[in-house]
Amino acid sequence: MDRSPEKKQKDRRETARLLTMITQFGINMLVPMCICFFAGRMLDKHFGTSWVTIVLFFVGALAGFTNVYRLARRYFKNES
Repeated sequence: MDRSPEKKQKDRRETARLLTMITQFGINMLVPMCICFFAGRMLDKHFGTSWVTIVLFFVGALAGFTNVYRLARRYFKNES
C-alpha cells in the first residue's frame, strides 16, 4: 500500500485541520462555562447565596453550545 507523497501530504493537512477544529470546539465550549462558573462563585461569596453558580454555569454551557453550533455551521458551510 504505497501511497504517493502528494496523497500523504494531503492526508496530513486534513488530519491537522480536523485536530484544529476539535480543539476549537473544546475551547469554545469550556471557556464560557469556566468564566461563568467562577463569576458565579464570586457572586455567591459576595452575596452569601448558593444558587448563582449553578445558574451561571448553565448560562455558560448554553453560550458554549451556541459557539460550537456556529463554528460547526461555518465549517460545514465552507466544506460544501
